[in-house]
Amino acid sequence: MKDRKLHVIHLAHELFIEKGFQATSIQDILSYTGISKGTFYNYFSSKSELLMAIFKDSYKLMEKERDALLIGKSPQSIDVFKQQVEQQVMFNHKHQLVSLFDEMFISDDLELKAFIRKGQLQTVKWIYYRFIDLFGENRRAYLLDMSIIFLGILHQLSKYYTELFQSSVSITKVVQYSVERIVEMTNQVATKEVQLFSPSLIDTEINDLLGTETQDEIKYLCELILETEVITKDEELLIQFIQDELLLRKKPRKFLIDSALETLKRTDSICNKGSIIRLQSIVHKTSSQS
Repeated sequence: MKDRKLHVIHLAHELFIEKGFQATSIQDILSYTGISKGTFYNYFSSKSELLMAIFKDSYKLMEKERDALLIGKSPQSIDVFKQQVEQQVMFNHKHQLVSLFDEMFISDDLELKAFIRKGQLQTVKWIYYRFIDLFGENRRAYLLDMSIIFLGILHQLSKYYTELFQSSVSITKVVQYSVERIVEMTNQVATKEVQLFSPSLIDTEINDLLGTETQDEIKYLCELILETEVITKDEELLIQFIQDELLLRKKPRKFLIDSALETLKRTDSICNKGSIIRLQSIVHKTSSQS
């Protein structure tokens, strides 16, 4: 059933690209995918839920490809970050997610709007954690601002570049330019100690908007480290310990989890420290609510 549902998601993605989300009816989907109305509603409660499933499936694949670029590489490498951003931009263009996103954005569906907001904030969080890798903890105070500014620069430049040149092949130039500008701006704001948004928003207001961190999020982060990092047996046991503490114990022992996470942050084996920081965020939020 899972494979069949995934097949329907992929076919519906093709149809939405061809006809547009708004112009596609449920009957169009049934005819194109070859499923019955009963099967459709067994899989999805609405056309909007189907569209959200398309985005979830696409972004899961994109994140896997993006994070794979860090395997065996230093998270402090600005060139690796550029490759990750370029991969993400190219993925969005290849799968025409931008045009589908625009249709979601103008929709009156409140559930779709909430989904969009959550996705936007998740992207801000990823950039923020990668900026910590690139610029260091000593500049954390300015990196939420820089994350939001970077995404704005990248989005607008990508949009006008592709419109003017009718091609995304040379999007490398846009990414290169955007990253160079944000490096300069980060240096400037750090020197002047200028801050608009506090990074504490990552753990408070933004997390409130995203909703409570779920068991699926914890599992995903732990699996991501185990699958994409070349780690020792001891480090693997630490990851398993963290997952078991958070998912299986009624009252997770925060001090032990913190100690394990700090040990993993110091190891050279794990390139993507952002996953460790995200796990720490979950631990701290959970402890503050208990």
